[in-house]
Amino acid sequence: MRIPCNEQHAVSLRPAAMAVALAMTALATGNTWADQAPPATTAPDDGTRLETVIVTANKRAQNLQDVPAAVSVLNDASLQRNNVRDLSDLPSLSPALTINYGSQPANNSINMRGIGTYSLGIGVEADVSVIIDDIPVGMQANAFKDLADVHRIEVLKGPQSTLLGKSSIAGAINITTKPIESNWRTRTSTLATSDHEWRVSAATSGAISDTVRVRLAASRTGFPGVVKNLTDGKDLNGSYNTTVSAKLAWTPLDNLEIVLSPHANRSNANCCLSPYTSMTPGGLYQNIAQLPASQVLAGIPIGPGNVAVRTDYPAGGRGRDAGSGLKVAYTFADDSPLAGHMLSSITSYQSYRMDDFQDVDGLDADTLRYTLLNGRPSGFTGGQYQAGFFEVKSRTQELRLTSPDTGKLRYVAGLWYGDNRLERELKKSPVGPIASWYNAHARNTSYALFGQSSWEFASRTSLITGLRLNREDTGYDFTRFAPPPAGTRTPIDYLAKKDSNRDVTGKIGVEHHVDPDTMVYGLFSTGHKGVAYDLTSSLTAAIAAHQPVPAETAKNMELGAKLSLLDNRAMLNLAIFRTNFKGFQQSAGFIDPDGQYRTTLHSIGGLRTSGVEVDATWRASRELTVNGAFAFTRAIITAFENGPCYSVPSADGLSAVPGGNCAPNPRYNNTNVADLRGKTLPNAPKIKLNLGAQYDLPLPARRFDAFFTAAYRWQSATQFSLNQDPANIQGAYGIVNLGMGLKDRKDAYKLSFMVNNLLDKSYASGLANAVGSTWSVKAPNASPHLVNYTTWTPARDYQRYFTVRLDATF
Repeated sequence: MRIPCNEQHAVSLRPAAMAVALAMTALATGNTWADQAPPATTAPDDGTRLETVIVTANKRAQNLQDVPAAVSVLNDASLQRNNVRDLSDLPSLSPALTINYGSQPANNSINMRGIGTYSLGIGVEADVSVIIDDIPVGMQANAFKDLADVHRIEVLKGPQSTLLGKSSIAGAINITTKPIESNWRTRTSTLATSDHEWRVSAATSGAISDTVRVRLAASRTGFPGVVKNLTDGKDLNGSYNTTVSAKLAWTPLDNLEIVLSPHANRSNANCCLSPYTSMTPGGLYQNIAQLPASQVLAGIPIGPGNVAVRTDYPAGGRGRDAGSGLKVAYTFADDSPLAGHMLSSITSYQSYRMDDFQDVDGLDADTLRYTLLNGRPSGFTGGQYQAGFFEVKSRTQELRLTSPDTGKLRYVAGLWYGDNRLERELKKSPVGPIASWYNAHARNTSYALFGQSSWEFASRTSLITGLRLNREDTGYDFTRFAPPPAGTRTPIDYLAKKDSNRDVTGKIGVEHHVDPDTMVYGLFSTGHKGVAYDLTSSLTAAIAAHQPVPAETAKNMELGAKLSLLDNRAMLNLAIFRTNFKGFQQSAGFIDPDGQYRTTLHSIGGLRTSGVEVDATWRASRELTVNGAFAFTRAIITAFENGPCYSVPSADGLSAVPGGNCAPNPRYNNTNVADLRGKTLPNAPKIKLNLGAQYDLPLPARRFDAFFTAAYRWQSATQFSLNQDPANIQGAYGIVNLGMGLKDRKDAYKLSFMVNNLLDKSYASGLANAVGSTWSVKAPNASPHLVNYTTWTPARDYQRYFTVRLDATF
């Protein structure tokens, strides 16, 4: 399951090399970049040409092949064929993406090109934004729910701050829900799996008058999970969701459309448990003689592949989300000075709350009976647990003007306002050193003026420019209460701060259409993420004196080519990139005024991600379509001299000692720190490959046709820990999925069958290693020794399972 592999050194990607690569691409088409001959007459479509892919990455509808940026698109057919349910399914289809899974749902985060937020809390923004129908999600945790009624997902790679603003410094996921149909139609979908997952959804859409159209959609899904709780026999690490949404479109005039889109969701994630995969024999929980592992972990088959735990307190989170968007689009008449321009107003309100809880000791034993408080028995029974909530209220307003697609100059310009109010409360109970209780509020309000243009200053060559002027007002207040077992909210500390910042981001580039089927581009862009606050239980006055943590910035260089080949039967998109991040917001060490070494949130120095990406589709025949995506990504730390250390057992086996290049550093009070310069970022595999195919088999003698699908994905070894612990490396692996089905020619029904993880390859979505921590045997016990244990988070498809799905249209 875990196979460490040696780090391979990649050749640096330099702009000159990238330029040569693009020049060779242009020459390969048989033409130079100037004096092109007129294109040949296109033959009539015989059903083997690719459909045009429309995206809104630049806040206007464009052909994907005309967008000078690295964008991967998952259309409706791809989402349905791969049974995509939520964001966790996307890394299997887009090599640029990975997901970090935390100890509770709000700690999950998205990585783009190896870059993502590793320090979470309401005072730290995400590095990758999620936008649904032009409206950004106020807190990334709210994006980890069912992707219900989704039509298209665009993965925008690299800094997107110019058009999309905050929380887009590493990239963005742009989600478009399904449109309203003109003719009444009802679609239903039902899915069941051999490991007890189920999904049911329905949507109806159509016109109720000449000027009013409506769409109503609802879905319910459930998956118990892949972890087994021996205490009550239930499954864990699954989730349940109920989602309802609507769209109401009113067109009072031919050039005016008003769309109201309310939505609501309830989710229940019973996660995030990590079963033990190894443990030194003879361990005692917290060195308590009455709590030996042999007793409190009885029945758990500790070893590789173990999915059993024992827990007596709920884990996970229950979320409630509700909100609405209102979009007004007015197109100026032909006799107007702004003929053909569209003026859009997009207003939104979102309210999200998640109640989270966790079994801190991860056991079903009576640990508190033996826990000492001030040197005496605590007097409590049961176990250690924590509970709290996140609450986010977001309001946004965007006003933008979009030029027509005709003419030499095309642009979009707008004004932006966004206001987020976040609250976090956490109570760790009931007694002992972990006991704490705090409430924190964070707020950020942003105002921006933005614009982006494309000016065709020469035949087939355009200059791309973009600029965003942004002001952000931020602040927080933090109240610490007397820790449990105090039964009342007795404030013992209060901290607060306000800040205001201005920043400028932009982009400049050139795109050139070598011929109607080939476009090459070069782009330089900058990214920005606002200041941050470390609003966690470790916050003190000394730490607060160093806040806010400075903003993150990024500089990105990208060269690319987009080709339509074989008379539009194939598409090949290439991108070479290099992005440098400065002031990355990450937990690390510092010396506070009283001379103590503490770990808190601050700027660690620098990161760099560079690599090559390829997206391709080939319509080999009317029956066969093949697609693939490849990413080589080298995401490394360029400056982090006081990084975290990992531990290893000492030679005598009695204690834990620092491992790797960890050593005392006089700059940090001679505390052991690791210089992580040149080390890889967590969960950033160097190579990811995705291949897929669908073959449609006509059955002339039947009312239906058959189809067959295949998908394969492979990725290289992955380090899951920032501290570079070799025990936390997931070895390279490949996953094969096969499917088949029947489809009615009139689109009345489609029946699909799939086997997921055909070869039954076990792999982890997270690994951890602990030395001398929760479990130990120390003096005055008779035979003191160190206890080393490891855990894993099994992936959703860590083992083979089967799926059946029925889609029907009425």
